[in-house]
Amino acid sequence: MSRYIERAENTARLVNTYHFLTMDLPRNTGVSWDLLPTITGGKYSFSDHYQRHDERNTVKFLLADSFNPGALVNSISNARENCRTCRETLPGSAWEVVNELYHYSKNHVMEALPRRGRFNYLTEIIHRSQQLTGLLAGTMSHDHAYDFIRIGRNLERADMTTRVVDIGAMSLKNPDEAVTLDVHVWTSMLRALGAYQMYRKDVQHGVKYEDVVRFLLQNALLPRSVAFCINEVEESVGKLPLYKDTLKPIRSVHRSVQRIAPDKLDAHDLHKEVDHLQVGISEIHNQIRKTWFA
Repeated sequence: MSRYIERAENTARLVNTYHFLTMDLPRNTGVSWDLLPTITGGKYSFSDHYQRHDERNTVKFLLADSFNPGALVNSISNARENCRTCRETLPGSAWEVVNELYHYSKNHVMEALPRRGRFNYLTEIIHRSQQLTGLLAGTMSHDHAYDFIRIGRNLERADMTTRVVDIGAMSLKNPDEAVTLDVHVWTSMLRALGAYQMYRKDVQHGVKYEDVVRFLLQNALLPRSVAFCINEVEESVGKLPLYKDTLKPIRSVHRSVQRIAPDKLDAHDLHKEVDHLQVGISEIHNQIRKTWFA
């Protein structure tokens, strides 16, 4: 449930931010909407159903299409079903919030396909998702059930942060573009994660490729950085029984994050490093499933 809610919020952030990025950049930069299905792992599914890789088809695929398991409305629907089946474990108001989120997302999703209604819809999804996160943190007993909620949220969040960084890497085609488009692209990536203001406060100078990548991957104090999320996962896993086998892939990802030297990587090398992190995050998920849910 927690992963699905976080995925819905992150998908909303991703589409919203990319919407504004494509309007801010010059038309000849080569940044197009067909990048998003690739980043979210739906490249082949998208190609099987659509011939045109345009904005409307991409937004519909990411938000509304029933055949896309990662679509926003499907994520929220799955979260609602998981919430329904474990209602006795959760605060009663959690079901109400999830149910209202489900009905809103389903009834209004078509308003987000044209540009005019997209921002309002996606912002509402983000706010309602955050409402649930805050409600659970403030009213639920912090027992093993809540440990799994923290694990799911932070594992999904770490995965999305790597995908956002990957968008930044893939948006830069050559060194000349890296110089001219750096600020636009990486400012948008920070905004996608709600991290722009914290970046300006903590880093205290201009938006630069190396600094942003280091901030989003390695900052131990930013709730959406990969390092922070993996630390949260490790802490939560350590509170559970039978945790030892799961610590190995967690610590492997943590070491991989810390080894990255953004100032020594070009866009291609960064893409490879991010792929490696995503494989590691998938291994953590598989070990969690094997240990507690198989």
